[in-house]
Amino acid sequence: MKFIVTFLFLSFVLAAYSQEPAAAPKTPATLKSVLLQELRETHNQKDWFVSSKEAVAGVTAEQSGWKDGHGNHSVGQLAYHIAFWDLETLAEFKGEKHPKFEGKNDDTFDKYDPKEWDKTVMKLDMEMTEWEKAIEAADDATLQKWAPTIAKIAEHRAYHIGEIVMVRKEQGSWNPEQGVK
Repeated sequence: MKFIVTFLFLSFVLAAYSQEPAAAPKTPATLKSVLLQELRETHNQKDWFVSSKEAVAGVTAEQSGWKDGHGNHSVGQLAYHIAFWDLETLAEFKGEKHPKFEGKNDDTFDKYDPKEWDKTVMKLDMEMTEWEKAIEAADDATLQKWAPTIAKIAEHRAYHIGEIVMVRKEQGSWNPEQGVK
């Protein structure tokens, strides 16, 4: 009986030990590194979810304008919307003077033109790259002030990238091999 109890105890200890998380990274995370990681993972580094790079890869101009007929946005509208708000916020972050957007949020979807698909994809990539450069160059005080907004930008991107993938699945243009494994 002692053998069985000892065996079970050691089994539980070994099982618990084997489930401990991996060792912490050698370099502690900083606010800058966390914000950059969030932005990069929504841009072009697939990790827990699909990045914008994978989400729009291989989409044709025709596919970018497809809607499901139930009032949902097209892939192109979603990409245009992400780029629009990221650029608006980036200009504010950089302190650039620009006219304040006076329209409705729907306008940021509805102005998309499928003939401009390639430009929209380039604009999306460019603005995401510019955000990363801006964060790399920012000082700690600026990052402290802007961290909640930057985190919301990453959340906003991830939400709409998920929509892009769902639209592509409905459309039949999504390759599951592009998803997270």
